[in-house]
Amino acid sequence: MTSQSSGGLPPPIVVSRRDAARLDALLDSPRWQNDATAEALLGELTRAEVVDDADMPADVVGIQSRVECVDENSGEQHTLTLVLPHEADAGAGRISVLAPVGSALLGLSVGQSIDWNTPQGRVLRLRVTAVHPAAT
Repeated sequence: MTSQSSGGLPPPIVVSRRDAARLDALLDSPRWQNDATAEALLGELTRAEVVDDADMPADVVGIQSRVECVDENSGEQHTLTLVLPHEADAGAGRISVLAPVGSALLGLSVGQSIDWNTPQGRVLRLRVTAVHPAAT
């Protein structure tokens, strides 16, 4: 999985202080030590701009956000909800923030894209088309 903007660099991302604290606590758990997906998420958090919850833009993907995206390669539409690992249910479109696509989507805003290699070996270019924030 690679998150990147048109210049080849990862796109800038924004994470709420609440989500950052929840994810830091999750990543501190022994369950996720030396785990490649946890390390990828930590990398995303390290480069994120962390903002106060009240300053979190409504068009940015956070935990519990429902995300609409399109695969720019196929035109296929996807609707996913980004959740904590214990809430994940791929069949219901509830994607763990620790899944490769979940950590890649975290912090993206409408219009940003990521390249993602599916477990089946397909390359998707997912562009975020809408974000529906979690109800608070």
